[in-house]
Amino acid sequence: MPKKQTHKPGDLRVWWVPQVPMKAFYAPVDSVAMGAKLLEVLANYDIFQFENNVKPDYCNAGGLQRWCADSDGEGAPGWEEWYDEETGEEDPEEWLKQQVADGLTVGAA
Repeated sequence: MPKKQTHKPGDLRVWWVPQVPMKAFYAPVDSVAMGAKLLEVLANYDIFQFENNVKPDYCNAGGLQRWCADSDGEGAPGWEEWYDEETGEEDPEEWLKQQVADGLTVGAA
């Protein structure tokens, strides 16, 4: 029997669709920095496959999600797209660049 997953607010995961309209697969990550790196690796892997004729074309999509206690505005917990609550930034890579520019530590963000 599969182990039931339990999530707590703030948990993060990367979602990735290697070829639209496939369904997404998910990978838990420990930080925004780790999520941004995984997204970069997955995108580069798809580019590598395309450039080396592993696949003739591709249309991928991906992002970073966080577990939220109120994901729908009505109190239901669930996954939502990640964004920084202070700045409103929705792109993990851009947010990390700003953190570095501001001299802040990002490894555990």
